Amino acid sequence: MPKARVYITLKPTLLDAQGRTIQNALHQLGFERVQSVRVGKYLEIELAPDGDPHAQLEAMCQQLLANPVIEQYRYEVVDE
Repeated sequence: MPKARVYITLKPTLLDAQGRTIQNALHQLGFERVQSVRVGKYLEIELAPDGDPHAQLEAMCQQLLANPVIEQYRYEVVDE
């Protein structure tokens, strides 16, 4: 059964306030070498073995999972 791993993050041109907050907290904990943190979403989706998983995932990401105005996404399909 194919499984998809979907990664969604803010576009690089947008300020990631949550990532910045985490970066500051890490600095306060002594992790001064952290230069940047970007926060995103990770989803695992199990797909039925029939059909084109790439077409399905593309439609899912564009219609629901990601906001194309502010987010970018990538996915990979693995057979498990």
